[in-house]
This record gives sequence, C-alpha cells and structure tokens, in this order.
Amino acid sequence: MPHILITFLGRTPRGEQGYRTTSYDFGDGADCEPLAFFGWALQRRLRPDRLVVLGTPGSMWDHLFEGDIALGDAAEEDRLALVGEAERQAVTQERLDRLAPVLADRLGCEVRLRLISYCNSSREQVGLLRDLAEEVGQGDRVDLDITHGFRHLPMLTLLSALHLRKVRSAKIAHIWYGAYDPDTGRASVHDLAGLLDIADWLEALSVYGQTGDYGVFGPLIGGDTGELLRRAAFLETVNRIGQARSLLRQVLERLEQGTDDPALALFREELSRRLAWARQDNYYLRQRELALEYLRRERFLEAALTGWEAFTTRLQREEDKTLDPDNMAHRESVRERFETRERAIQPRTPRYRAYDSLRRLRNAVAHGSQPKGDEVQRALSSPEAMRDLLETLFEQLLPPESRQ
Repeated sequence: MPHILITFLGRTPRGEQGYRTTSYDFGDGADCEPLAFFGWALQRRLRPDRLVVLGTPGSMWDHLFEGDIALGDAAEEDRLALVGEAERQAVTQERLDRLAPVLADRLGCEVRLRLISYCNSSREQVGLLRDLAEEVGQGDRVDLDITHGFRHLPMLTLLSALHLRKVRSAKIAHIWYGAYDPDTGRASVHDLAGLLDIADWLEALSVYGQTGDYGVFGPLIGGDTGELLRRAAFLETVNRIGQARSLLRQVLERLEQGTDDPALALFREELSRRLAWARQDNYYLRQRELALEYLRRERFLEAALTGWEAFTTRLQREEDKTLDPDNMAHRESVRERFETRERAIQPRTPRYRAYDSLRRLRNAVAHGSQPKGDEVQRALSSPEAMRDLLETLFEQLLPPESRQ
C-alpha cells in the first residue's frame, strides 16, 4: 500500500538570513542539519510515496522553494510571485498547484501542496478532517507530522488519525512532533502514535458499556492473555458461564502481575473491576446479572434467553447444589421435575405463572413461533411492553440472592 507523509507548514520568524532553522534530534545519533521545515527531515528519513503539505495562505510556502532545498532556476517566475504572496499572506491554490511538480521532480515522489483554512470554527475543523481523508486511500500507510501550524491543529490531527483509521482503514505508522527547545536551539523528535492506543481503549470501554462484550479488550491486550479473554467472551455468549469464569480468573491473575504496556497499565484497574464477577462462585448470580444487563440495553432476545437459563440454575441450586450447571441433561430434568410439582398445585402459584410466561416468551423470541397468551402478545407489540413484562417476570423469578 502507498506510504503517505502528511505534514503541516507553519510560519516561523524570518530574519535577514531567512526563516529560523532548527536541528532535529531523532534520538538515534543520526545527524540532521539545521532546517526551517521539519517535513524535509521526515521526507528524507521516511521516503514516502506521497508528500502532502498543508498550510494556510499565510504559511511560509516560499521557503519550500527558496530555503532548505536547492531548486536552481526551475519555475523561477512562479517562485518569485510566491514570495510576494507569502509576505502578504495571500498564497493561492493555483500557484501551489503549478509549483508542486517542481518539488516532485526534486524529491522523487508525488507532492501535494494544499491550502487549508485557519480551522477556527467547527465547520472549518470538520473540513480539515475531510481534506486529510481526501489525500488518503483505502489501506494506505500514513505518517502525520504536527510540528508546525497552529497550536490547536495537533488535537485536530489526532482526531484525523482516528477518522482515517475508520473511514480509510489506514495504518497510522507515526505521529511526529519536534519539540523546540529555545535554550539549545534544537528540537527533540517524539512519536505520539501511542495516543492512538489510549483512544482504542476508550473506544473498547464504550463498546463494552453498550454490549457487555469484554472480548473487545482481547486484541488490545494481545498474546495469550488477550486470547484467553476472547475465548472467555465467546463462552459466555453461548451460556458456558463456568468455563468463561475459569479463563477469566487466569486473565485476572495475569493482570495482577503487572504489564509493560503503558496503555494497559492505565486501564488495568478498570478492566479488573469489570471482570471481578469471575471471582465469585455463584453461577446463578452471574446469569442474573447478565439478564438484567441485557434488559437495560433492550437486547430482549438475550434477556429472555439468559433469564430463562438463570432461573433454571436457581432451580438446580435449590434442589441439589452438586448438580453441574453446565450439564444440559441435569438442567432439563430439573425443569421437568419443577413443572410436574407445580402443575399438581391448584390454583397455579404466582411463581409458576411467571415461569410459564417466561417460557412462552422465550419460545416466541427464540423460535419466532406464534405467541400464546395475551401478556406475551402485548410484549411483542412494543419495546415498552416487552421491557415491562420482563421486569415483572425477573422480579418474581430472579431474586438478588439464590435461596440456599
């Protein structure tokens, strides 16, 4: 995939000798001659397929053709005109379009010179994200340089990086920043791409909050621990709570041992808190918690199915705590014995009537069968009616603590 370097062109102080230059230190001992535009240092180091330079009408566009790079007499007329436009802060896109091929020939890569707004309003800020997206294709590898430009542009560039990953599936290789030190006249170069890892964790926490799927953390953690988390999430979705809990306990033990990943270290305590249920031995309480959580999110199919299974687990605990909650034969036999006992009681107990309503509702939503009973038919007519019925049934069938 193409490799694109996107850099901003600002406006540094200009004296008799031209714009102020800075030596950039990448921390690897490689020498970098003093430059007024950090983008040149990155271009030489990265050798991108395309260089995109973004700047306002008042940026030091003239320096691209008169300073760090010798261009001889190429396009002399346009270059002289550009000097005057830069002094008046009135550079035009037409002028830049005519001059871009000059740089492309000199650098040996595609060059795009693009005017942007000053990004003072929300409309202009959104426009910058759109401008950057237009310069990137699907799956491109992108380096972003935020060294020059207005102070609010780094925040917009970070948002742009997130935007490019979503709408272009771009790989953001680095986010470069040269931090100028006025005491030394040099600039230390930093890679801020790690901020994207924090953004990934925040997004994963948001997804978890909406879905309850902690498997979203697996790719962020990576390795064996991430795979354990992914498998545990799957097992819970197929109602293998005990097996999921066993894997999550291993995950929690590893989290307690610490990590060298700074992003994981930042979120480790929060992740451990959200997985703390795995330390409990009460299978029923976890199923109950899941059923109520699904109901809060109006995921009615999962709420009905999980509530049904939670009540079955509760029956097992009441009848014989040694019964295996993962054994389907045990669970079915417990339900059959419960139904036999309850049907012998006349009139029907409130508990059995609630159980029967949940059974019929479960069958209707799980199999698409014709609902039986007025209350189930009403529940299928609107989300409000469905929520009201499930809340009533869960209150009767799923108390906070399992009866011992």
